Amino acid sequence: MRKMALDIGTVRIGIATSDPMGIIASGYETYTRSGDIDFDLEYLANLAKRKECDTIVIGLPLNMDGTEGEKVREIRFFAEKLTEYFPLKIDFQDERWSTVSAEKMLIESSVRRDKRKKVIDKVAATIILQTYLDRIH
Repeated sequence: MRKMALDIGTVRIGIATSDPMGIIASGYETYTRSGDIDFDLEYLANLAKRKECDTIVIGLPLNMDGTEGEKVREIRFFAEKLTEYFPLKIDFQDERWSTVSAEKMLIESSVRRDKRKKVIDKVAATIILQTYLDRIH
């Protein structure tokens, strides 16, 4: 079954999905949050259903020393609420370097700054998902 990864930010959520075999991650979209958490959760749950995902992998923004801060608590709360809309497996993946890696990759690919802002969250979600897929295989 497919896996879906989320890079959850306050303004945008990067979304990536895997192939049906759960081997290769691909960027899906950068979703702009609506300001209504219930609307956002319903959108993500419906997307997971449509894509026939059995697991959602959520990037966990740990502190550099590996501890959990306030942002991690917010992400865990979001994940818990998401399962109320669509009860499926939620896994977490350390995302400390995902956005930095995504930015570096986009710069090396000569993507202009204005274009990078539009896709960086989707690329970060792809990195989160591929790291997870590599870890579980």
